[in-house]
Amino acid sequence: MTDSNKNGIFFRDGIFTLQTKNSTYQMKADKFGFLLHLYYGRKMFGNADFLPHQGDRGFSPNPYDAGSDRTYSLDFLPLEFPVRGVGDFRSPAFDVKYADSSWGLDLRYKSYKISDGKYSLSGLPAVYSEKASDEAQTLEIILEDDVAKIQAKLLYGILPKLDIITRSVEVTNLGEETFTIEKLQAASLDFVAGNYDFIKFYGRHAMERNAERTPITHCAQVISSRRGTSSHQYSPVMIVCKNDATENSGSVWGLNFAYSGGFKGEAEKDQFNSTRIQLGLQDEMLSYPLHKGEKFVSPEVIMTYSNNGIGQVSRNFHKCIAKNICRGKYRDEIRPVLLNSWEANYFNISKDSILKLAKDASELGIEMLVMDDGWFGKRDDDNSGLGDWIINEKKIGCSLKELVEKVNETGLKFGIWFEPEMINEDSDLYRAHPDWALNFKGRKPVRGRNQLVLDYSRPEVVEAIFEQMCKVLDSANVEYVKWDFNRSINDVYSYAENVENQGKVLYDFVKGTYSLAEKLTSRYPNILFEGCSGGGGRFDAGMMFYTPQIWCSDNTDAIDRTRIQYGTSFAFPASTVGSHVSIVPNHQTGRVCPMKTRGVVAMAGTFGYELDLAKITSEEKEEIREQVKSYKKYANLIKNGDYYRLTNPFTDETASWAFVAEDKSEALVSSVQLEMHGNMTPLYVPIFGLENGAVYRDEESGNLYPADVLEELGLPITEPMLHFKAYQWHLVKA
Repeated sequence: MTDSNKNGIFFRDGIFTLQTKNSTYQMKADKFGFLLHLYYGRKMFGNADFLPHQGDRGFSPNPYDAGSDRTYSLDFLPLEFPVRGVGDFRSPAFDVKYADSSWGLDLRYKSYKISDGKYSLSGLPAVYSEKASDEAQTLEIILEDDVAKIQAKLLYGILPKLDIITRSVEVTNLGEETFTIEKLQAASLDFVAGNYDFIKFYGRHAMERNAERTPITHCAQVISSRRGTSSHQYSPVMIVCKNDATENSGSVWGLNFAYSGGFKGEAEKDQFNSTRIQLGLQDEMLSYPLHKGEKFVSPEVIMTYSNNGIGQVSRNFHKCIAKNICRGKYRDEIRPVLLNSWEANYFNISKDSILKLAKDASELGIEMLVMDDGWFGKRDDDNSGLGDWIINEKKIGCSLKELVEKVNETGLKFGIWFEPEMINEDSDLYRAHPDWALNFKGRKPVRGRNQLVLDYSRPEVVEAIFEQMCKVLDSANVEYVKWDFNRSINDVYSYAENVENQGKVLYDFVKGTYSLAEKLTSRYPNILFEGCSGGGGRFDAGMMFYTPQIWCSDNTDAIDRTRIQYGTSFAFPASTVGSHVSIVPNHQTGRVCPMKTRGVVAMAGTFGYELDLAKITSEEKEEIREQVKSYKKYANLIKNGDYYRLTNPFTDETASWAFVAEDKSEALVSSVQLEMHGNMTPLYVPIFGLENGAVYRDEESGNLYPADVLEELGLPITEPMLHFKAYQWHLVKA
């Protein structure tokens, strides 16, 4: 048995135990060499190998090794890495097809290795550990099929202080015959008993990551993306919790896929009331051949557990992504307050319009101006020019160098927009290389936003775009890049000469995107890269490895954003959330909200503006000055504080949240009133995360509030209540 109180990885009597600060993960190689999943949950000491049940179950087959023992069947035992072909009829995590079109695997335990530090993945994003104090460790478990000559190396990374365990799989062909990978899930969890709920995050363009909680029952619940990206429609995040779990109590498990392509997540209760949870690559359109000696690496799933509710799982994810996924200069720095030109000018940009925005922004304390779409090639609308990353000096009226110097003279940094993976048919690049676009052979392409997708599974295509981008970025003092991706991938066909199976293309495409991102971030370490895909269509931990912030949604309406940012907060920290104040009536919804409300909502992210400063009143300009000052005052608390969801904006009368300092010395509490009725009843905002027994002073009013009362009953809204009005309190421990 495990008798150590230390965190880390331990092996004894065939049992592997992974201990974090507050959780335990345990599995066992049994007498037949099958790797059983024993336990993942609250930290415990001892062995959970008594949990798997056995019995003679009708129609549950028995492996040949079991002989006449009909009580042993993989049809109901909890498995660490389930495969098709050993008598388990539940959903497999790994499936292959052989040259004769047959299926079937029989993976048995061979060996293990424990090492200090966290593993990395070649060409893929992954959680990293750069400090010895993190006490990170890696466990490798080797499983092999002796007949098919297939090896699966299960990788486990453990960051004990963060309560984080990661999982990945490396598949190797040890034999002579080629096989194809048809399915590969990085993480699979079997719960032998209990009733659970599944929290998923669905949506659409401009209304992403709506939280939905449903019981896990005797049917397969599946979330997925077939779009080639992580998508607006589902987030690659799964939260599983006991039926009675709440925001602040109960057992909760979180799985977060660090990948920017298609994914699949599954949750199902089986015939014997066990529950299986899986997350990994989308198996549709995946058919990846492996020849002798070749390897295939699964992207990583980040896992965490808490018995203190859903909110603690979120905060575990936040800390891990902010410090152990995001990289580079801006991981730790406060981001500049920026103004984006899009809603001010759309495609109608010029030297004069950009400099006018810069001058107006500088006077209000804004720190950066971003020139969005429309500056390159033949680009006066969204029908042409993508792929031709050359500044249109005739349209702009000067060189990029001159424009940036003029913007810098106003005291502002300069940023620029790219959409590197896209191409228009009306472009010089397409006319020169039509085969560089993904398109079904012999068919007219399916267009999206009148554009096609470049074939990033081909290194020469990636290199050509990299060279174009470098010429632009080397020509001027560019300090920010917005990286957009404005359509889904439909025509999955590559014209590369060496493509033997089109089932490789989507996976290799994503790796091509990552290779470009790695080359750019390495060459330009001082540039702040912000991801975007029509807003939140590629909002995932994979892209955050390269872009420490991502435009959260193209919908900038403050009320819709309270819901979008609420759903986003379940898995991603505020420091990754691109959020701006925009004009009213809002360009997406037509809704009118007070400037203060728009500012308070945008402060729950990286903060900036998306409007024409020449078209707002002097009173609104003064409000912006004060908002910028306020954001800078609280920026460190917002970026590094612990985030608490205080209400649910889908069901409650307010959208309320708080950032609490790690030492609980202060908190910034924000609330937006979503409902207004005649003779309105009093509203109270519950506040979690403060120090029990402490008293807090509201900085503005001087009022004193016991933390326990604020948590139990809430802070009353005493100001006049108005529809869509925002309230903000800075509480300091007295």
